Amino acid sequence: MRRLVAETTVVPSQLVLPLFVAEGCDEPTAISSMPGVVQHSLDSLLRAAEHAVEAGVGGLMLFGIPAQKDSVASAGIDPAGVLNRAISAVVGEVGDATVVMSDLCLDEFTDHGHCGLLAADGTVDNDATLQRYAEMALAQAAAGVHMVGTSGMMDGQVGVVRAALDSAGHLDVAVLAYAAKYASAFYGPFREAVASSLDGDRRTYQQDPANRREALREVELDLAEGADVVMVKPALGYLDVLSDVAAVSQVPVAAYCVSGEYSMVEAAAAAGYFDRRAVVLEILTSIRRAGADLILTYWAVEAGGWMADPPGGVRTAQEAQ
Repeated sequence: MRRLVAETTVVPSQLVLPLFVAEGCDEPTAISSMPGVVQHSLDSLLRAAEHAVEAGVGGLMLFGIPAQKDSVASAGIDPAGVLNRAISAVVGEVGDATVVMSDLCLDEFTDHGHCGLLAADGTVDNDATLQRYAEMALAQAAAGVHMVGTSGMMDGQVGVVRAALDSAGHLDVAVLAYAAKYASAFYGPFREAVASSLDGDRRTYQQDPANRREALREVELDLAEGADVVMVKPALGYLDVLSDVAAVSQVPVAAYCVSGEYSMVEAAAAAGYFDRRAVVLEILTSIRRAGADLILTYWAVEAGGWMADPPGGVRTAQEAQ
């Protein structure tokens, strides 16, 4: 009866698993601040992708960690770069069984750690960065990606990437716009995961956590530029923003349950403060209830397993509890 009248459901196909692949890595390397999450080798990445497909996960978001970085993110546009090779390998392995997404940003590839190219005075050069994003989008599309995630929060990024893809004939590559990405302290563990070189912060181009209405302006701009999906990041601390965005968006809405949100749950569960499985499923339900159509979460595969019935059916998150 509870299932019959449940207002919100979570199923594996609504979840997207972020995955990290490191150049020169021969075996998975643990990320100390994110228990259970690793930097993959290319071989272990393919195994993880297969496992996710078997669990019914809706998508994979790939992040690359190059062996060498420079000020202009050369490894990000190199067809032989770690992320582009990973995209090609994963698409070759799983095909269209799940949506293969890629992070379209420069921060993993720059020696200064910012999401854009820097001007002579050390500030981020928005327009020069857009040109680099266009080049990166074409490299990822050539590698076979299904959807690019424009996560840099540069003004005009969605329009430039969409135009570049369309001009090159990549009409079917979708754009996931990180439309409302906040300058959050919850990204801390992620910086370890991608071996970030950042010294400072990104408050000049990511949103102020105090601002709610601003998110709707950012979403409106991305929709006008051709976004296929819009994202709110982080998720838990911004459920009000997520609800606002879901109320106005004419395209699917994503939310990213980020590294810090993941790690604080893992730390509390390890200390025995609560039932880990119940809390994870409650969190995913809350994000869906706030309006997310899809959720990027490091729990995607595990939560998908909890939702699966023995005969192969699917249960909701509430039933899995």
